[in-house]
Amino acid sequence: MYANDPLGKEFKSLMGATVYAMDSTTIDLCLSLFVWALFRSTKAAIKLHTLIVLRGSIPSLIHISHGKMHDVRLLDWLAEQGLLEAGAYYVTDKAYVDFAKLYWLNAARAFFVNRAKDNLQCQTVRRKAVNTLTGLRSNHQVRLTGAVSCKRYPDILRLVVYFDEDTGKTFEFLTNNLSLPALTICAMHRQRWQVELFFKSIKQHLRIKSFFGASENAVKTQTWVAISTYVLIAIVKKRLHVDHSLQEILRVLNLNMFQTTPIPALLKPSFEPGQPPIIPIQGNLF
Repeated sequence: MYANDPLGKEFKSLMGATVYAMDSTTIDLCLSLFVWALFRSTKAAIKLHTLIVLRGSIPSLIHISHGKMHDVRLLDWLAEQGLLEAGAYYVTDKAYVDFAKLYWLNAARAFFVNRAKDNLQCQTVRRKAVNTLTGLRSNHQVRLTGAVSCKRYPDILRLVVYFDEDTGKTFEFLTNNLSLPALTICAMHRQRWQVELFFKSIKQHLRIKSFFGASENAVKTQTWVAISTYVLIAIVKKRLHVDHSLQEILRVLNLNMFQTTPIPALLKPSFEPGQPPIIPIQGNLF
């Protein structure tokens, strides 16, 4: 349903490739009730490791683990399950910078775009001119020089430096794609925020902060019910051709949960475009 949705004018050079945003969120639990989910000495938790397809913000893969599982271990799990997709783009943050695992992505002919860590050690192999008026500061091909990192990732990487005028921050992006426009790399990482909106919808609108059961099966069942609800809302949005975002639809249904009004009527505008708003009969009191 969402395969042909546009990503934006910045992504014309992707030629229809799939772009995944990869991240995880921690759901805190009470240790005295959820003893099977030990996270720290006084805390229990589970983690939702997620791949979101940026076209439509649809979850493509979700792996529920204990809270101790590090984010980057999801790449191990994807490799073990044979789920690394050739030609796809995996957009991540600094937590996923493990050069041995990123080299697996490169070997699988997949692309990655992530934030570079502050202690990155590299040397410039080739420089490319950039237009600083667009926010770009540099666009270099580099080779890692760290004692360990150079062995884990021996191939050439690309380092794009971008200055965001809105936040006043400078961002450094690492990728193994050497041909995409530099602004496309920056825009791709900016769209990674869609996975954060998905986590917000799951936690706030679909209420998985508190659970009806304390067993592992009860927690996972309630989590999967919430995720299934989110996907059903995505289906409703497409079938009804609704312009509202998924978060807006969830909010409307949440407020009208016990109403008998059909869903199309709930999501229909209060008045048609071009029609003047209805003026109330009652006059002003003052």
